[in-house]
Amino acid sequence: MKEITTETTIGEIVRAVPATSRIFENLKIDYCCGGKKSLAEACRGKGLDPATVIAMLSALDQPANGAPANADAMGLSELCDHIQQAHHGYLREELPRLDFMTRKVAAVHGEHEPRLFELRKTFETFNAEMTTHTNEEDEIVFPEIRKLEAKSNGGAVVILNLPASLEKLEREHDSAGAALEQFKALSDNYTPPDWACNTFRALYDGLAHLEKNMHQHVHKENNVLFPKALAVAGKPGKTESKPHAASQHL
Repeated sequence: MKEITTETTIGEIVRAVPATSRIFENLKIDYCCGGKKSLAEACRGKGLDPATVIAMLSALDQPANGAPANADAMGLSELCDHIQQAHHGYLREELPRLDFMTRKVAAVHGEHEPRLFELRKTFETFNAEMTTHTNEEDEIVFPEIRKLEAKSNGGAVVILNLPASLEKLEREHDSAGAALEQFKALSDNYTPPDWACNTFRALYDGLAHLEKNMHQHVHKENNVLFPKALAVAGKPGKTESKPHAASQHL
């Protein structure tokens, strides 16, 4: 987008780069109904330094620092920790936000874009299933996988039904992948109509980021963590080669 100044309106900023909506939400700046306010006016109302906010917004255009995480180089426990921090943590923060926006946008704009109601319904199912899924991984499966490192170091541990547990998780990944495909189809590849408000645009931007994070998330589990865990357990299974919808197009 063009250079952000203190006179750029909040609405112009979010319209050009919908991802900036996250920053405004964290700062409690209204970018929808209050979108006509200049950045200076909005910051003044919240007691914020405009220069600091401009720096935060501009940072979104910069590439992320550091190289992508090398999941294959990590040990089992380290990889479990990474997935929980980079992906489960992301979902716990982002899903409530997207839940609010899918409900609000469907209620306000569903009459003009009926597919928003189907998108909302699909998201509700996805949200519920992924919440249960990540809780199961965090509380049951990942602790079992961490035990495998103790086993590989000579410890005596018993891993119960690991292949069956991982196959179940992979089926749930397939279901998540199907939901992601529906989000994309129902939103015309996350392209909002010209008349869309900023909340509408922020929703589609959020769903696009959700898809990217989920693809990385599922790839690290299906193609790295699960095969490594099965190899250490001495029980290789079809987890090692089966293709999965949610990890395609990476």
